[in-house]
Amino acid sequence: MNHEELVLTIAEVCTKARVGRTKLYADIRDGKLRARKNGRRTVVLADDLRAYVDHLPELKPKRAE
Repeated sequence: MNHEELVLTIAEVCTKARVGRTKLYADIRDGKLRARKNGRRTVVLADDLRAYVDHLPELKPKRAE
């Protein structure tokens, strides 16, 4: 069995995705990242975090002039 965590707290998501809490909550509010409630705690499934990161815009290199 893989020891990867299935459910992540907001603090863990911020650390793993290298994003701040304000940006993270904005992306949740805008529907870019799916989150769930476990009681009063907001959590993110590992698969949802992976999909979020996979859909971040790709940085295009600038052309040499």
